[in-house]
Amino acid sequence: MLSNAFVMVAIILIINIVYVSLSTMRMILTLKGRRYMAAFVSMFEVIMYVLGLGLVLENLNEIQNILAYAIGFGIGVIVGTKIEEKLALGYITVNVISSDPYIEFTRQLREKGYGVTSWFAYGMDGDRLAMQILTPRKYELKLYETIKMIDSKAFIISYEPKQIHGGFWVKQVRKGRLFNQNKK
Repeated sequence: MLSNAFVMVAIILIINIVYVSLSTMRMILTLKGRRYMAAFVSMFEVIMYVLGLGLVLENLNEIQNILAYAIGFGIGVIVGTKIEEKLALGYITVNVISSDPYIEFTRQLREKGYGVTSWFAYGMDGDRLAMQILTPRKYELKLYETIKMIDSKAFIISYEPKQIHGGFWVKQVRKGRLFNQNKK
């Protein structure tokens, strides 16, 4: 009887981890505008939900099953976000302000394949170089490292653009230019 209880707890735990991971992925896919992929993932999500909840509801008097469901839910959130981080869907826009407008910042970033638009700006302490950089999210951390290597005092703000249209850079990314540059 005790081994059956452990097996049941393990099954409920695993089912709920999978369910919540799928739920997290579906939500992220929906927010990224990938509705068909989100719909496909949701089919498996609902199967896991029904199976897991059904096992718990059949045995509501077994507190360990309820705890396994709750713990699986929490772990599933963590697993789902880790999966999303690894997939790194979409793009990121990074605004950078360098305190030294004469650093060859834009040239170095463009050589690495990043799309950079730059302009001179004036801040509280004088001239600045302002840049807007667009990159796939999977290169986000590498971009931050590159920026800090070029100017450790650079001011950095990033956000996810909702829609991207036009420009030479999008064509270059589709051709794989950025990916190939970062492998060097």
